[in-house]
Amino acid sequence: MTRDRAYLHYLDDRGTERLLACEHAAEVAFEDVPPVRKIPSYAGQRHTPGHYWSACTDRMVGYESHLESKWMKLLDFDPQVAAFAAQPFTIEAQDAEGPWQHTPDLFVRRCDGTALLVDVKEDSRIPMPGVALQARRTADLCRQLGWDYFMVGEPDPLRWATVSWLAGYRRPLRAGKDLTGPLLQLARNPLPIGELVSFQPLPELARAVVYHLMWHHQLAFDPTRPLRDYTRVHTADARRAA
Repeated sequence: MTRDRAYLHYLDDRGTERLLACEHAAEVAFEDVPPVRKIPSYAGQRHTPGHYWSACTDRMVGYESHLESKWMKLLDFDPQVAAFAAQPFTIEAQDAEGPWQHTPDLFVRRCDGTALLVDVKEDSRIPMPGVALQARRTADLCRQLGWDYFMVGEPDPLRWATVSWLAGYRRPLRAGKDLTGPLLQLARNPLPIGELVSFQPLPELARAVVYHLMWHHQLAFDPTRPLRDYTRVHTADARRAA
């Protein structure tokens, strides 16, 4: 491998190994590829691997740690995110400091077609020299590709509390589906959640529908404040019209 040349090692949709020069990265929809490596799972391990069902892609995505699963939920809630994949490829490159390899945690495709790589690390590890070097190398490569890059740790507690709560209501509606129209109509003028659900004959069922609509951004609210019964919501279309 020549200096300053980088390749992406990935698996296609048939599980066949591929090696792609980075200058051709735009030719592959990495948001749809399977993980390039298996996530280890064994008794007594430090991390807690598992699978997360993504509402934006309607598929299971494997994660290596609870912290990584948090960021999957946050990305899933982000209205700018169209799809994401875990462990999408391994970067194989060489620069002035020598050869290096790295498998990013998440590849994100935004609704506008732009791409983002995300690495998830515990806060205490982010300042470590080796981690900082990996982040710098990956960020430099992403700039060459026209991608964004973030290394993230623990999310903001308030943001996480809100998103993790609403995530429980992200799946398609079954019971209460008929309440969607009336609730959106009532919320054309902002009003508190508690008042909105009180207009329905089954308030607790209506509450679940309200949270579902909030997750899917059909009901807008202020995410910088704690989620409470007095949280004011309003129909997203009405806000845009205003």
